[in-house]
Amino acid sequence: MSFKLRVVVLSFLLLVVAGLAGAQMANDECLGCHSDPSASKDVNGKAVSVHVDPTKFGASIHGSMGCNDCHAGIKGYPHEPAPAKVDCSSCHPDAVAAFAKSRHAKAKNGRAATCVSCHSGNAHAILPSSDPKSSTSHANIPKTCASCHGQKFVMEGSGLSTQSMFSYQQSVHGRAVAAGNQKAAVCTDCHNAHEVLGANEQSSPIFRFNIPATCGKCHDGVSKTFMSSVHGQSVARGNSQAPVCTDCHGIHNIKPHIDPKSSVAAQNIARTTCGQCHGNVRLTSEFGLSSSRIQSYEDSYHGLAKRLGSDEAANCASCHGVHNILPQRDPKSMIHATNLAKTCGTCHPGAGAKFTAGRVHLEELPVTEDQEFGTMVMRWVSLIYIPLIIATLGGMALHNLIIWIAKARRARRNPTRTIVRMNRNQRIQHILLITSFLTLVITGFALAWPESWFALISGAEGVRRTLHRIAAVAMITLGLYHIAYMAGTREGRKGVKDFWFAFKDLRDVIGVMKYYLGFSKVHPKMGRFTYAEKAEYWALVWGTIVMGVTGLMLWFEVQVTTWLQLSRWWVDVALLVHFYEAILATLAIIIWHLYAVIFDPDVYPVSWTWFDGKMPEDQYRHEHELHFEELKRSEKEKND
Repeated sequence: MSFKLRVVVLSFLLLVVAGLAGAQMANDECLGCHSDPSASKDVNGKAVSVHVDPTKFGASIHGSMGCNDCHAGIKGYPHEPAPAKVDCSSCHPDAVAAFAKSRHAKAKNGRAATCVSCHSGNAHAILPSSDPKSSTSHANIPKTCASCHGQKFVMEGSGLSTQSMFSYQQSVHGRAVAAGNQKAAVCTDCHNAHEVLGANEQSSPIFRFNIPATCGKCHDGVSKTFMSSVHGQSVARGNSQAPVCTDCHGIHNIKPHIDPKSSVAAQNIARTTCGQCHGNVRLTSEFGLSSSRIQSYEDSYHGLAKRLGSDEAANCASCHGVHNILPQRDPKSMIHATNLAKTCGTCHPGAGAKFTAGRVHLEELPVTEDQEFGTMVMRWVSLIYIPLIIATLGGMALHNLIIWIAKARRARRNPTRTIVRMNRNQRIQHILLITSFLTLVITGFALAWPESWFALISGAEGVRRTLHRIAAVAMITLGLYHIAYMAGTREGRKGVKDFWFAFKDLRDVIGVMKYYLGFSKVHPKMGRFTYAEKAEYWALVWGTIVMGVTGLMLWFEVQVTTWLQLSRWWVDVALLVHFYEAILATLAIIIWHLYAVIFDPDVYPVSWTWFDGKMPEDQYRHEHELHFEELKRSEKEKND
C-alpha cells in the first residue's frame, strides 16, 4: 500500500471514529442543557424550552437512539436556525401516512391529538405498547383517548360530545377493560390507532356498512351469522336503512343482555330495539312490511306478560332468532312452517303442527285454507259476542237506571225534606261551579293524557283549548262574584262566620271517629257546617286561587316573562303546580264530596240538596244537631 493510500485510509478511519465519538458527545452535550430542570439558559445565554429526564429517556423505546436521530441538522450552539419539527416518518412511515389521513391530522382547532399526545404525552419518555405503563397499552387506551374526548373544553367546536367516553366506561367493554380483560374492545379496536376516520368516510371501520366487519374482529362467529341473516344480506346489498350491530346494541353504551337497561334485554327488545324499525310506519311501508307488528305483539299474551315483568314470556328474538333472523320463506328460518313446531316447543313442550297454525302477533296472515276457516270462525264469534255484550250490559244498565231513577224520585218526594240548606243564589253558584269544574277537568287532563277518554270526549286540540279557557274564565268570574257575595250580603257574611274553624272542630273529628269505630255511643253535636264541610269549602277557595293564578300564568306566559320580568322557569313551576293541584282537586271531589252526596248510605241514591236546597229533618238533626236545635228554637219563638 502506497503512502498516499495509507494516509487516505487512516484519515477515513479517524473521521469514522470521530463521527461516532461526536454522536455520543452530541447526546452528552444536549443533555448538558436539557437534562437539568433548573437550568433556564444554555451556555450561550439562550433560553432552553425542553427539559429531558435522562432516566426516563434511557428507559423509553427510543433510549438507544441519539438525539440527532430525531433532531437532525443540529450542529452547534445556538440552534440557528431553530430546529425543524421532528418527523416521525423517518422511522414510522406507515403510521405517519395513516395518521395524515385521520381526523386528528385534519382538525383545524389546534387541540387535535398528535403523535406525542397519545404516546405518553412526553416525546422523550415514550414506552412500547407492550409496557403496562405505556399510554398506548391496551388497558390504558380508554384513559388516553379520554384525556381529550372526555374534556369538554377540548372538544368544543369539534362537533363531538364528551358523553361517548362516559358511556363507554359504563359499557360491557369499558367495564371488562377496567376489570383487567386484555381482549375487551378499546377505542382503537373500533376506530383504528392512527387512521381515525369519521363515520361518514367509506374506509372508516365505523362507516355503517363496515360495522359488522369491525365488530367481527372480536365477534367473528356472530358477525358471520349476522351477515347471512335477512338484515346482513340487506346491508351487503347496500341498504343504508338495514340495521347493523350498533342499531340494536348501541354504540359506546353497549350493555350485556342481562342488564335491565340494555337495549337487547329481554323486556326491551320489542319496544326499544325491534320497534324502532318495525314500528316505524315509513320504514315498514318502504319495505312492504306490516307496521302493526310491534303493537300486535304488545297486545298479545306474550307482550302483555313481558310488560308485566315475566321472565319466561317470548319476545321477538325468542321466535325470530337473535343474529340469525331470516324471512319466513327461508327453510332455515325459525318461523318457517317446517320449523315452527320446534320454535314454539322451546317454551311449549310437545307443540305440534296444529298448535302452530294459530294467529301470530294477534294478526291473521291467512296462507292456508285451515287458517282462513279459523279466521272466518273468529269473525263470526266476534259478530255474535259484541252485540251480545252490548245487549246484555245495556239491558243491565237500563234495568238498574230505571230502579235508580225511581228511588231518586222517591227520595226527593220525602215529606220530611223541609230544612232549607241552600237558597236559589247559592244553588246557581254551585251548578256553575260544577259545570266549569268538570269542563276544566276533562279538557285539562286531555292534554296530559292525549290517548285517554278525556281526549276522546273533549274534541280536537283547538276545541279543547277554547273550552278550557272559557271554563277557566267562568270559574274565575264565579270566584270573584262569590267573594262579593260573601262580603256584601248578610247571608254571605253569616256564611263566612259559620264556615270559620273553631277548636270544637278538632274535638268533633275525634268524636265522630270514636262514634263510628264503636268506642262511643254519642254522636257529636255539630253546627250549621261540620268540620268536613268547612275543610272542603276552604280547600275549594284555596284551590280556585291557585288554579286561577297558575292558569293565567300559563295562558299569558309571554307576558309573564316580559311584563313581570320573571324567568321562564316560573312558567314551568306554574305548569307543575297547576297539574298537581288539578289531580288533588279532582281526587278530593271524587273521594270526599261524591261520597257525601251520593255514596253515603244516609243519602243514597243521591242528595237532592243541589237541586232544590232541601234536606230531610232526620238527616239534618243527625249531622247538624246544634243548628237543628237552634232552628227549632227560632221557629218556636216565631210561633209564640
